[in-house]
Formats: sequence, C-alpha cells, structure tokens
Amino acid sequence: MSILYLLIPLSLILLGLAVWAFFWAVRNDQFEDLEGPAYRILFEDEDDTRNADDGASSSETPAQTSDRDPSSRGPE
Repeated sequence: MSILYLLIPLSLILLGLAVWAFFWAVRNDQFEDLEGPAYRILFEDEDDTRNADDGASSSETPAQTSDRDPSSRGPE
C-alpha cells in the first residue's frame, strides 16, 4: 500500500511530461502535414534516377574501359 505513495506522483509526472510533449509538438508544427510523407515514397524523384544513371557509367575502372577500346592498349 505504501508503494502507491510513490507510484501516483510518478504517474502524474509522466502524464505531465506527455502532455507537455504533445503541446510542444503542436506548437512547433510537427503535425502540419501528416499525409505528405506517406505519399512521397510512392513517387520517384527525377533527381534520384538521374544520379543512379550517372553513377553506373562512372563506376567502371580504367581496366574495364581499356578493354573496350583497342586503340588505348599498349603494344602487345
């Protein structure tokens, strides 16, 4: 029974912290756009696809590019 003297004030403190965090989030516009991020992952960004295409051609090593071009090879 004496544990209630500890648990009741502790639960009130935690409740106060939760209410404070909620009002802080509302005040700082954390709940302004709830649907935007959910839809954003469904659409591809054009910048991401361009960067992925550029990265694929530049990832070749010089040895791989010299195998394609016979004029860049040295004497055999």
